[in-house]
Amino acid sequence: MVLAAGLGSRLRPLTTATPKPLVPVGDRPVLAHVLDHLALGGVARIVVNAHYGAEALTAFVAGRAGCTVSHESELLGTAGGVARAAVALGRGPVLVWNADILAGIDIASLVAAHAASRPREATLVVQPRERGQGSVGLDHDGWVVRLRGERARGAASAEASGGEFVGVHVLGEGLRGTLPGRGCLVGDVYIPALMRGARLASFRWNAPFYDIGSIEAYQAANLAWLVRRGLVSWTGLGATVAPGVTLAGSVVGDGATVVGRGSLERCVVWPGAAAEAPLEDTVVIPGASCGLRMLKQARPHEPRR
Repeated sequence: MVLAAGLGSRLRPLTTATPKPLVPVGDRPVLAHVLDHLALGGVARIVVNAHYGAEALTAFVAGRAGCTVSHESELLGTAGGVARAAVALGRGPVLVWNADILAGIDIASLVAAHAASRPREATLVVQPRERGQGSVGLDHDGWVVRLRGERARGAASAEASGGEFVGVHVLGEGLRGTLPGRGCLVGDVYIPALMRGARLASFRWNAPFYDIGSIEAYQAANLAWLVRRGLVSWTGLGATVAPGVTLAGSVVGDGATVVGRGSLERCVVWPGAAAEAPLEDTVVIPGASCGLRMLKQARPHEPRR
């Protein structure tokens, strides 16, 4: 289940006309990276939920083998989204992946780890941190004892290490049966389960991951995409860059145009957009140029959606 129904508020104005799962990272949209990774990992049936930008998301998913869309006329939350898609998902555990998360997680190993856990309530992918740090606390055996500040019953001194929940998890069949029609998987399902004494497993992920929920992370994901491919910059099909322009750590999408003279540094120019050098730390979308510093200062405390 790929959760793609959010509003993408923290990425505005990038998401004013484009749903967050379709913002480009490198050579294709975020959702394409996620779906391609799931397919390579052997996932044969994928359900993508959609609300904001549902038409665009549906058109993008159309034609992908094994992919269907679960439409939500109103936002149901992460738990409600999975509950609504129950028939399409079928029975058994469900791999849940936030559509704005880029991570090279070994899917087969994650699924195997969940199958080996007893009980099989859920398995959360966690990036390890020091004890007390991050949104998750783990005991010596890797069981979750703290989640978003709430501690499991009887686990006041059991935390051995901290961690950051990556936004990827396996939801067991038992907990699937308790899902509300509207609500959050973490806040309304996992935390109450911990309070009841349920045991949630963890799967450690020691490599970087990118949550495309903020402007900083969006830029970092594009820079990381270049680094993984050993590229200084990248220019898409049909894009034109003026002879007097030097690209440094920048991604120029298909059909984009870069004019002027000087350097384009750490910029992302969307497909079909027009940028003028010199320019740095800027996301250029069709009809607008958005400096990253300006965007970060405009919404410093807006909650994640």
